[in-house]
Amino acid sequence: MIVRKTLGLRQIYEFGGHHFIWLTGWMLLVSATYHFTQWRWMAIPWLPMSVIGTSVAFYVGFKNHQAYGRLWEARKIWGAMINNSRALGTMVKHFVASDTVNAQVVELAKKRIIHRHIAYLYTLRQQLLAPAPWEHVSLRWIFGSFNRKRHHLLLDIPYQEELAEIAGRPYLEPEEQPLYEGVANKATQLIDRQSADLARLHADGCMNMMQHIELQRMLNNFYDEQGKAERIKRFPFPRHYGSFSFVFVCIFVFLLPFGIVGEFSKLGGDMYWLSVPIGALIGWIFVVMEIVGDYSENPFEGLYNDVPMLSICRTIEIDLLQMMGEKNVPKPIQPRNSVLM
Repeated sequence: MIVRKTLGLRQIYEFGGHHFIWLTGWMLLVSATYHFTQWRWMAIPWLPMSVIGTSVAFYVGFKNHQAYGRLWEARKIWGAMINNSRALGTMVKHFVASDTVNAQVVELAKKRIIHRHIAYLYTLRQQLLAPAPWEHVSLRWIFGSFNRKRHHLLLDIPYQEELAEIAGRPYLEPEEQPLYEGVANKATQLIDRQSADLARLHADGCMNMMQHIELQRMLNNFYDEQGKAERIKRFPFPRHYGSFSFVFVCIFVFLLPFGIVGEFSKLGGDMYWLSVPIGALIGWIFVVMEIVGDYSENPFEGLYNDVPMLSICRTIEIDLLQMMGEKNVPKPIQPRNSVLM
């Protein structure tokens, strides 16, 4: 997630500015051909070009709206994770108590539940970051290589200390860790383990029935939010919308210089050379609109438009540890190069 208000020239170039280079080359090629060959039949009337451009703009706008909807829903899911985690921490801290069970045993049970929940959040984050076949980091050839490098530069290198710190905090007890080896969905099994612990505490008289029901309802909320996040992760943006949007932009950009070179030639003299910068600018706007929507489709792939799951998990971790009175609390995640992951 980009956290600065405006993008500088460097950020604009890194994201889409390099497309201006080949667009300029394409516009220049057509204009030069028009100039040196005197092939006036190359010029396309502007009326059909304007119809195509308007249609493509509406289509790309619709795609971007739907892509942003996926991104915003993903952020709301993790916002609910924050709220539910805080509620779970408060409930565990104040609901679980007993006059019959040893107080130290009860405190250890509370700590185990809170620590397991923190492990659940980081585990879910890791599962959501696993590359899907349709995501940019899974593409072949230079496109996939470029985005894997970008992912590495955005997440792995800037946050290597934080990631190492997370790996060095064993929130799961040693005897519990083998239980999750080889399971298909470790996050789901962690919640199931939480439910079993709560049932045991209820049976031991550490909470009444209403408290147990409320805590179990909170665990079910995590299942709901996890399922929503997995739906976004595992169900791609309909490829007909995404693919045809790209095709339509390519068609428009291909025809663009043939349309505007004739319009500028009407100004007389060599004014048709103005079609090179103007055409490149128009084409660049359409291309950037397309790639903005394209990179907003998948909010869990570790690129610029991602939901900052690492930061959110750390925020919850800090809140829960401080609720339990622990002193060894990590620091909040800070943005790196104006990007918060």
